[in-house]
Amino acid sequence: MLKGANMKKIVTGIVAHVDAGKTTLSEALLYRAGELRELGRVDKGNAFLDPDALEKKRGITIFSHQANLQFNDLDLTLLDTPGHVDFASQTEQVMDVLDYAILVISAIDGVQGYTRTLWRLLKRYQVPTFIFVNKMDANGVDQAKVIEQIQSILSPGCIAFDNEKISAGSYEEIAMQNDEVLENFLDTGKLADNVIRKMIKERQIFPCYFGSALKVSGIDDFLAGFSKWTQENEYETEFGAKVFKISHDENNERLTWLRVTNGTLPNKKILIKDQKANQLRIYDGSKYELRQKVSSGGVCAVTGLIDTYPGQGLGNQTDSADPTLQPILNYAVDPKKNDIHTCLTALRQLEDEDPQLHVSWSNHLEEIRIQIMGEVQLEVIQQLLLQRFNLDVAFGKGSILYKETITQKVEGVGHFEPLRHYSEVHLLLEPALANSGLTFEADCNLDILASNWQHQVLSNLGSKEHLGVLIGAPITDMKISLIGGKASNVHSVGGDFREATWRAVRQGLMMLKKIQACQLLEPWYRFRLELTQDQVGRAMNDVQQMHGSFETPEVVNTSEGELTTLTGTAPVSEMQGYAQEVNAYTHGQGHLECIVDGYRPCHNAKKIIEKTNYDPVSDLKNTPDSVFCAHGAGYPVAWNQVPQMAHVPYRYPIEK
Repeated sequence: MLKGANMKKIVTGIVAHVDAGKTTLSEALLYRAGELRELGRVDKGNAFLDPDALEKKRGITIFSHQANLQFNDLDLTLLDTPGHVDFASQTEQVMDVLDYAILVISAIDGVQGYTRTLWRLLKRYQVPTFIFVNKMDANGVDQAKVIEQIQSILSPGCIAFDNEKISAGSYEEIAMQNDEVLENFLDTGKLADNVIRKMIKERQIFPCYFGSALKVSGIDDFLAGFSKWTQENEYETEFGAKVFKISHDENNERLTWLRVTNGTLPNKKILIKDQKANQLRIYDGSKYELRQKVSSGGVCAVTGLIDTYPGQGLGNQTDSADPTLQPILNYAVDPKKNDIHTCLTALRQLEDEDPQLHVSWSNHLEEIRIQIMGEVQLEVIQQLLLQRFNLDVAFGKGSILYKETITQKVEGVGHFEPLRHYSEVHLLLEPALANSGLTFEADCNLDILASNWQHQVLSNLGSKEHLGVLIGAPITDMKISLIGGKASNVHSVGGDFREATWRAVRQGLMMLKKIQACQLLEPWYRFRLELTQDQVGRAMNDVQQMHGSFETPEVVNTSEGELTTLTGTAPVSEMQGYAQEVNAYTHGQGHLECIVDGYRPCHNAKKIIEKTNYDPVSDLKNTPDSVFCAHGAGYPVAWNQVPQMAHVPYRYPIEK
């Protein structure tokens, strides 16, 4: 099919729980659109969108890939994403550049734990979503029960669409998702197509289609519906783009994958400092075409850029917020017989592709550490190092990545006044919602502190990972507001406010530690355990021993027969490795699925704090102390003496 200039350009990502049939659906869509002559299969290692050797070997999608198809008036860019939870950060990177998403749900398994995680991400990034319920050809599948579960767990707005047409019953369901639309529908008995498109775009309704991707059943109806019910974005003329992926090709050329969000990207355009787009590649699976320009809405891979990173905004685009899915495990690298600096160089390249690895190097210990989501990701990193760099490495025992937060508000103060320098900063530290991260704002009159100094404070708050004072773990779930300060017309420079700002955060934390208002957090799993009835008692006892909790067990019918499902939450530190134990006592019949459910108060905080033996005052890179000046010389003042010495009055009383 020839691509017309007036075709509707849509970028969509296909997301799913592992084994729901996501890549198989991509193959079927490409096949029915005439882009593939024959269907590939994941289990046979010949899927069009799993071209990497490691993906073929493991039978799962590890990296996001691009394919393109045309159908009717639709010019569709497909971004296939990893389905395994260990690679969720790559899926999250893609979401910020999507017009729509296609969520694949297995009719056999229904809404799984990771499906819920994906749904939360789609909501966070406000991605309009179509749902394809796959494997409808399996025995015992009831469409009514499947849609009932989807509506009860995900949203009442998940509504069955037959094809590009809609049944009378579905019209009423659609109207009920919006009071204004419902009132008009009851008056006229009609629902205009453009109203439905608008409701889909605004995530009020989520069209559901049904079929079997493997048997190419329901694919034509889905394509026709997707073509009819999507609408193209309106674009500005000024150039803008968003980076969503970094990779390296077979010649180790660095590729920056981006979506042109506005304007046009011409070849050879300078994008960062003196770095220009040497090539614009439009990928289709493992092959690509070179273009002289990419217009608004287009997706391409760019060579020649060395300082880009996922989530980066180019042109008139700003950077994305930090990803919500963060690593929870920390591993030391065992280089075996390899040179450790060669290993470090290779891991730095993998970190360039996935910044969430957080590769760190200790000169003192001569040790490399990485952060990951789970065991499967660790195995893949090990295989990537061997495949791409010929490095055979191992990893030591994993440790948990803890975080810290606060339970009360406090005013923290930092003062920095060596000779010929001056700054004082007052910050209000307040507890925030669980798993909300850090937020910064200014609540300070410009008559008290000029805007340039306020900007310096906010910039410095965001330029550093702030550590807690219990074990030195990163701070989270906290709002930090600039509420006061002071500058000198003669002696203040920007660096002074950096020092005062960082000291103010730590001083406030130390004040809270003194009254036991600091809290240690640890990652928790939400688990789903399937086993036979006679094994439930053992499992419930195990969960209690792991300091977890569970809901009332449910009996479910699966392809393996009748099983009992136990769901609940437990600390990662306790449940990590439990899958092997389940496999042993159920003789391979049980199945444990664990999804990271965020951070909660640590179940054994006292033990961890004592074991770590962290001294926040001795951490000179993160000192809570201040520097004052007297008789022409600067001198240090301990954090607990700062309230008496501060030049600016406190806005909030000090907690006793």
